[in-house]
Amino acid sequence: MSQPFWVDQEFTKQDYTEIKLPKGDYENCRFVDCLFPKGFLDNQNFVECSFEGCDLTNTNISHTIFNDVTFDTCKMVGLQFETCNPLLLTIRFIGCNLALASFYGMDLPQVIFDNCKLHQVDFSEAKIMGGNFQNSDLENAIFDNTDLEQADFSTAFNFNIDPSKNKVRKAKFSKEGLIGLLKKYDIAVT
Repeated sequence: MSQPFWVDQEFTKQDYTEIKLPKGDYENCRFVDCLFPKGFLDNQNFVECSFEGCDLTNTNISHTIFNDVTFDTCKMVGLQFETCNPLLLTIRFIGCNLALASFYGMDLPQVIFDNCKLHQVDFSEAKIMGGNFQNSDLENAIFDNTDLEQADFSTAFNFNIDPSKNKVRKAKFSKEGLIGLLKKYDIAVT
């Protein structure tokens, strides 16, 4: 039995905390100001979709496909992205709160975090080659054995990245951001 298919639909101000979003395939759909906290988006397929102003705090996204999906000004605290389906994974985050989220071990080439709150996010073992952390706050984010080659941190702040434990070849940093590469040495830079 095939799953239901929705295309070019807009879902606005829907509350999916009590009633789940129907399982299926969503293509070119918009979710605007919808509530999913502690809900279930597992085993869904989203292709060329956008989530705008949605609350996805602690939502179950296990085995979900996110292919060319944009999250714009969403609250996504505690999401475990490593549980989603890696097939065709392409995601962008604009102005999102991703505190306590996890991207452990994920392959995220060219991922965009634009003006995001990334407090205590786990990027351990992830491959983020060419990723962009534009104007994002990385306070207490975890980078351990992370491949950050060619990633752009030139406008990111509050990061602490140990170059001896992460791949940072050709990554971009501002002069002001260099302190984030030296924190382990407890050096005072004036």
